[in-house]
Amino acid sequence: MTQKGNVVKIGNRDKFSSKLGFIMACIGSAVGMGNIWLFPYRVGQLGGAAFLVPYFIFVAVLGVSGIVGEMTLGRSMKTGPLGAFKKVLERRGLKFGGVIGMIPVLGSLAIAIGYSVVMAWIVKFVVGAFTGSLMKAEDSGAYFGEIAGSFGSVKWHVLVIVITFAMMVFGIAKGIEKVNKIMMPAFFFLFVGLAIRVAFIPGSEVGYHFMFRPEWSALKNPMTWVHALGQAFFSLSLAGSGTVVYGSYISKDDDIVSSAKYVALFDTISAMVAALVIIPTVFAFGMDPTAGPPLMFITMPSIFKLMGFGQIIAIVFFVAVMFAGFTSLVNLYETPIEALQNKFGISRGKAVALVLVLGLAVGLFIEDGAILSAWMDVVSIYVIPLGALLAAIMIYWVAGKGFATEQAQLGRVKKIGSWFEPFGRYGLCGITVAVYILGIIYGGI
Repeated sequence: MTQKGNVVKIGNRDKFSSKLGFIMACIGSAVGMGNIWLFPYRVGQLGGAAFLVPYFIFVAVLGVSGIVGEMTLGRSMKTGPLGAFKKVLERRGLKFGGVIGMIPVLGSLAIAIGYSVVMAWIVKFVVGAFTGSLMKAEDSGAYFGEIAGSFGSVKWHVLVIVITFAMMVFGIAKGIEKVNKIMMPAFFFLFVGLAIRVAFIPGSEVGYHFMFRPEWSALKNPMTWVHALGQAFFSLSLAGSGTVVYGSYISKDDDIVSSAKYVALFDTISAMVAALVIIPTVFAFGMDPTAGPPLMFITMPSIFKLMGFGQIIAIVFFVAVMFAGFTSLVNLYETPIEALQNKFGISRGKAVALVLVLGLAVGLFIEDGAILSAWMDVVSIYVIPLGALLAAIMIYWVAGKGFATEQAQLGRVKKIGSWFEPFGRYGLCGITVAVYILGIIYGGI
């Protein structure tokens, strides 16, 4: 093991320089668009606080076994899904693990490509908030429509790729870790500030009433549970990809179970804070809390125009969203980048450049909102859950009985209960299969 500056390496593999940096990076990967616009939308759509009941249950379930399992898989195999699946199956004398490992790698890349388009829109809105063009636009829908068509946001898309390259080319400790240590606290600080400001808007109390007075009848609707499961699943960034890779960058002295708890906790807090900003604001101005994707890019800008100091609030809002977006984006791109480095032994800079250029080349052709929506639906319904299921099977089944518990115990003082591995084998895998099947049946959760 060698140490240079604050970059710790084991062999030639970069590492997180601290437990805090690792936790921040994992929180950054989990906190993203799903927390900021999808979670408030689901709360608005599915009975207010009633939706929180199944959501919190699933976060606790998936947080214990899912996050711990993926982190453990990465750390124990010292590589991302491509190499980890290969090594696990070799323990059973099988040689096709690398092929199976391509599923979560390609899934992560596909989501990153789509996410880059959304980030292009967000960067455009950040610039528009600063320059005032966002506030001066008479029609927020038309303003968004200018960049949501085919090749409508090319320059912003290129800018996102350039920024992402700058954040990732320096590696884990000097790049991704430092970015998350700055952006994640800034995100929470800005959004908490917005939540406090919203509390003083006349009429916001209607939103709080809606959020915290549950419509219990919503729990009789199976789709409330289906959507809560899907929201928890994807919000925690369980895909058999990024969390596995980040787990491969930590040492055996780190307590994975403790880290997983922090990730689940702060991911949930971020979703709740976002809801406390958006839902009371939407109700205060008589807007629709179930507006879906347009909620962020059309509804919220329309509201900002009606508020005192609206431009300042718009700046804070979209900058915070941008921070959350970039921390998730670097995690998504890290999976294929790590796979290239691990498979072909090329330099970090070349791997980052190759993946991001590919991402841009494909992404330019899905900038149209309808095409992007279809792209993201296909990947999120069919590829991402499958990657998560495969990772769970690898660590809890293929690696052998007792392996997951033994590896998760490393770095932890308190003994993990005997329930842990059976829970991962049957609970997590069963839930993941349910997510996959329900996603196919209902066309997206």
